[in-house]
Amino acid sequence: MSGWNALQAELDAWRRDGRTATFWWRDDDARDDTPALARLLEIAAAQRAPVAVAVVPADMEDRLADVLVAAAGVSVLQHGYAHQNHAGPKEKKMELGPHRPFEQVIAEIATGWQRLDSAFSAPDARDRLLPVMVPPWNRIDPRLVPMLPELRYTGLSAFGPRPRRAAVAGLCQVNSHIDIMRWQAPRGFAGSDAALEAATSHLAARRAGAVDMDEPTGLLTHHLAHDEAAWGFVAEFVTRVADHPASRWLSAGEAFASGGT
Repeated sequence: MSGWNALQAELDAWRRDGRTATFWWRDDDARDDTPALARLLEIAAAQRAPVAVAVVPADMEDRLADVLVAAAGVSVLQHGYAHQNHAGPKEKKMELGPHRPFEQVIAEIATGWQRLDSAFSAPDARDRLLPVMVPPWNRIDPRLVPMLPELRYTGLSAFGPRPRRAAVAGLCQVNSHIDIMRWQAPRGFAGSDAALEAATSHLAARRAGAVDMDEPTGLLTHHLAHDEAAWGFVAEFVTRVADHPASRWLSAGEAFASGGT
């Protein structure tokens, strides 16, 4: 069975069960208005699929806010501070890790939020910015997580099935599960088979109760890294999910407000 047929069969199983398979879409590393970002927003608009854009606040160009506010269905999340690695050469990359004093990391996080809050302060922009932290490389020191609600964050998004709805009290976790990129050499699109296997596996695990059934299946994209094969997959995946009667795209606001249900 092809990957697309397997996805169709899994969604059909949700329909037979009388349930709706929820999805959400997170795109990382936005800094500026680029042709790649415009292409991403065009795909989302074509299917009226909400997309959450994770913005790197330290490098954000002022014009980016206007572009994201003008696009329908776009939410904005905070992607760390500068997307800068502070781990050692033999460690996995981390910005929000134990490699610096916590006070310095927390100060950067707060500075990043202040910049986003200022950029999206207009009345028509205010509801686009959500107090959700997306750690660069999907990694955060667990000791930092309890501090996020103290900084007024209400959401956290990393990668993989969440162990529970609330990472800590007051902090809803909604992760991504389908990374369409291959980050090891040769870097590029991971391929339809790998991406569809990730999608179908998470949906099947949800339906069976092996993972949190209420966490929406998260598509993870990186518009600046896409090649033509990646763009083609994203367009088809978003369309197929939108067209199936037993699936629905959630906005980030819906996903985090309800925990995914």
